[in-house]
Amino acid sequence: MAITTCIFDAYGTLFDVAAAAREAATEPGRETFAQHWTKVANDWRLKQLQYTWLRAVAGAHTDFWEVTQNGLDWALEASGLQNDLELRERLLALYWELSAYAEVPTMLADLKAKGMNTAILSNGSPDMLQGAVESAGLQEVLDDVLSVESVGIFKPADVVYELVTKRFNCTRDEVLFVSSNGWDAACATGYGFKTAWVNRAGEPVDRMPWTPAITLSDLTTIPQHAT
Repeated sequence: MAITTCIFDAYGTLFDVAAAAREAATEPGRETFAQHWTKVANDWRLKQLQYTWLRAVAGAHTDFWEVTQNGLDWALEASGLQNDLELRERLLALYWELSAYAEVPTMLADLKAKGMNTAILSNGSPDMLQGAVESAGLQEVLDDVLSVESVGIFKPADVVYELVTKRFNCTRDEVLFVSSNGWDAACATGYGFKTAWVNRAGEPVDRMPWTPAITLSDLTTIPQHAT
């Protein structure tokens, strides 16, 4: 069946999750942080993801903003920066206005020009996602922003992916699901979506029961795969 609906993960897919730490590292007076920002950014993202998985398995759901703060606190302590409370607040503030990757606005506009439904499906809480969408100016090229908060469990639970088919009244094989997380794209494949893994870092394929249908280095050619 033809693709009618293109769904995107948010963080790391449309929005650059390293942007907050990168920007903070360039600010005056943050010379110490500038020496650690890449490690902090990587640790922050890893712990953020790990805490979503652990909470899903343990049945201890919370919103993504708490998970994001928990991940940052771990990352700062791992680099010996846990006492810099002003830095912590600055990084959290910047996370609400993450930059979109350069190709995102044109790519989404191209999908809309083809008549596609477009939306975000994210672990992010609704207010966080709205802040990112508005900061990046993507309101006009997205039909909806779907959050796991409506079902109370993080990806990759099937009930999360089901939000897409319910919202757009479509079948699974009408959906192209795009994520920068290999595990997310793999599990969406298992759910029945056509999938694209945006592997910007050139990482190995996750050892899962399923593999993404398409692997790309960025989002530029997504409209060509939405067929």
